[in-house]
Amino acid sequence: MTAPTDVLLVIGSGQQRYREYLLAGAAERHPLWLIDATEPTWQLPHLTGSSVVPLLDRTRLIPDRDRLLGTALRLATSHRIAGVLTYDETLVTTAALIAEKLGLPGLTTDGADRCRNKHRTRAALTLAGLPQPRYALALTLDEAREAATAIGFPMVLKPRGMGASIGVVRVDDADGLDDAFTMAERAGHGGSPDYEGGVLLEEFLTGPEISIDGACLDGTYRPMFLARKQTGMEPYFEETGHVVDADDALLRDPELLRILTTAHQALSVSTGITHTEVRFTTKGPVIIEVNARLGGDLIPWLGELATGIRPGRVAVELALGLRPDLTPTERRATGIRFSYPPQDCRVEEVSVPATDPSRGLLYAEPIADPGAELRLPPHGYLGRYAYVVCAGEDRAECERRLDAASAATNLTYTPAT
Repeated sequence: MTAPTDVLLVIGSGQQRYREYLLAGAAERHPLWLIDATEPTWQLPHLTGSSVVPLLDRTRLIPDRDRLLGTALRLATSHRIAGVLTYDETLVTTAALIAEKLGLPGLTTDGADRCRNKHRTRAALTLAGLPQPRYALALTLDEAREAATAIGFPMVLKPRGMGASIGVVRVDDADGLDDAFTMAERAGHGGSPDYEGGVLLEEFLTGPEISIDGACLDGTYRPMFLARKQTGMEPYFEETGHVVDADDALLRDPELLRILTTAHQALSVSTGITHTEVRFTTKGPVIIEVNARLGGDLIPWLGELATGIRPGRVAVELALGLRPDLTPTERRATGIRFSYPPQDCRVEEVSVPATDPSRGLLYAEPIADPGAELRLPPHGYLGRYAYVVCAGEDRAECERRLDAASAATNLTYTPAT
């Protein structure tokens, strides 16, 4: 069989439950060649070809950047590489490096790092004159204690290079600082060694939080869809749900759009998809972070269900250097709600309600299998046992349906010892 000559490289594929819809949408737009840490299984129907580059450290999910780059360069000798994309947080800088070396559209490695490194993000946004919390980077507990004096309580501590709110905690007074620093610093060692070590201390800002998945082409930013975020388990920031409304008025808010555009320029985000988190505070909209990838937690899927915009397809078109069509073809609200146990536990059984699209319950899925151990912060993160996805004419109707579907989701468990 003759090898294909025109492919788009996908670096990493993620978990099937959370990412297959993106891979499927991307494959509809262009032939894909996957470079991943293991042999493809569920990915095969969406691929033209694949290469395997094992992780340097499977426990910490550390990619082998040199081998990934070498594999991509070798493929370029036998195929025409049309573009490079990833939706994996641990691989955004590597994907940017590959695109850079091959002379293809995409983020620069500097732009990807400015997004990945939360301390660099804060510094760049401050320099651009955007409202920011008081902040400092502390490498040691002594530095954290000194910085806390200047920042004041309450404050938020977070690792400088993790995602999904892992290791993020609010501290209300000096008595809780030492333990919070130790926890956040430890969490920062769960990913790439490029970003381990160091904790970002930030002034605690109150107000509702949103996320925006947007498209940037040659420095021009456009939003695709906006999600209203729910968090829980204070003083931690576990993300418990999201709602996307295709007609959300914030998508047309001039001040929010100005801040988003300015932030992307400040971070040198040229071409690619981003997932930006914003909190509405007494200072106005404040950027929490800009991620150089599509959002997690199935938010882009909610966006697709709500608007008809195919995020996987948009990601490919940007990787090809093309201007995507972001015109909505659907107009509704869709949301997801994750179910967490009341305490650390071992799962015995999970039951979910039957789907009923006529009443807006689109999906209801168990996440945790019998025997699984679920840990809540600070002992673990993302200890979910199920999720439900609902739709409604507007956000209020969607949230009512999410409440009812979540109430019908049940967990039988044994408390952890």
